[in-house]
Amino acid sequence: MTALLELDQLQLAYDTATGPRVVVDALSLTLERGHLGSLLGPSGCGKTSVLRAIAGFEPVRRGHIRLDGTLLSSADSSVAPQSRRVGMMFQDYALFPHLDVAGNVAFGLRRQSKPQQRERVREMLALVGLEALAGSYPHELSGGQQQRVALARALAPAPELLLLDEPFSNLDADSRERLAFELRDLLKETGLTALLVTHDQAEAFAIADRIGIMRDGRLAQWDTPYNLHEHPADAGVADFIRREALAERRAAAHARGRQSAA
Repeated sequence: MTALLELDQLQLAYDTATGPRVVVDALSLTLERGHLGSLLGPSGCGKTSVLRAIAGFEPVRRGHIRLDGTLLSSADSSVAPQSRRVGMMFQDYALFPHLDVAGNVAFGLRRQSKPQQRERVREMLALVGLEALAGSYPHELSGGQQQRVALARALAPAPELLLLDEPFSNLDADSRERLAFELRDLLKETGLTALLVTHDQAEAFAIADRIGIMRDGRLAQWDTPYNLHEHPADAGVADFIRREALAERRAAAHARGRQSAA
């Protein structure tokens, strides 16, 4: 396989009164075409900033971002977000409340003819299993259904790369686990390349072919789920994997206890 996404020595920083504050530094990774990647780490480690830089919403101080060999961002140049062939699914889904499901999915297809838009919307709603809800409005949908609409809208323009920012954070634990596996199956079915940002280890390991452990703005390890468990790059990665797994087991046991009590 060939690399679709390449990040090379990426540095991101914000200007403050006392000078630039570096939030991501010396980050390099490649994501192969058709693979699903995930950036995993605690809040504030810089993972969402990386996603926003790939989408074109954050400037690059150093290094570069390439998609299929085309330079998207560097310190000296930047391709406009709408010209990057990158789709993004936001954490809060960002659905338009005044548009029905079909209208939301069609939003990024305005350059196509009306018949082309209708056919693409039909294809996308069939893909996510929401054909029967084309005329419904966002407030009439469950959280999982809203997520599917947001995904269909992100996929409709046929991006080469899909970015997902904490796509399950608004859902309950049971829905998150179920939809994580469904999302992986759907993305693999389409052959799309995607990069997911999450702080939830279970989500990352359920979805991704490659996972990046981020720590204080740096990439501690970019590897397969198996290698992260069996061959952590350092004690910090090993400790993070163990702590997160223990927390997840405790949360699952707590949930089972509540269900038994009920």
